[in-house]
Amino acid sequence: MRGREVPSFYLSMSLKDKVQNLLEEALNENPSLFLIDCKIQPDNSIEVILDGDQGVKVDDCIAVSRAIEHNLDRDEEDFSLQVMSAGVSEGLSHIRQYKKNVGRKLKVKTEDNTSIEGELTLVTEDMITLVWKAREPKPIGKGKITVTKEACVPYNEIREAKVMITF
Repeated sequence: MRGREVPSFYLSMSLKDKVQNLLEEALNENPSLFLIDCKIQPDNSIEVILDGDQGVKVDDCIAVSRAIEHNLDRDEEDFSLQVMSAGVSEGLSHIRQYKKNVGRKLKVKTEDNTSIEGELTLVTEDMITLVWKAREPKPIGKGKITVTKEACVPYNEIREAKVMITF
């Protein structure tokens, strides 16, 4: 064995169980980080995607990677490991991601294929609130007026939500 001694209780566990336990321990050491996804392919390639309440630094990825890699025995099972932060293209999937993006513009597609673009103004345990401006015909007379619209969207109705980057 190389590096630190692997605890004996890890030897009888599957690779997936070992990685999940090690991930949990690593994330407990840095509570501002949270797991977005962990995939283990049949060839033992492990991909961990993280996010954080204040973002994810390279040092955070390195720390989590070391916490996993240093506690797995390559002589027992060969593996490859990638630990990365959630990219902008990933979309939002956790309440904590929505909370950290309050004030930013989102594009949300709902289960009924409605698309809403607006500023994320409120996040609760059950839903998000988006606000945007729209041009609508005047109630009386010709022309249009600008009105403020609001939509409350329950999480179970969100098919996809992405932060919109503006330049």
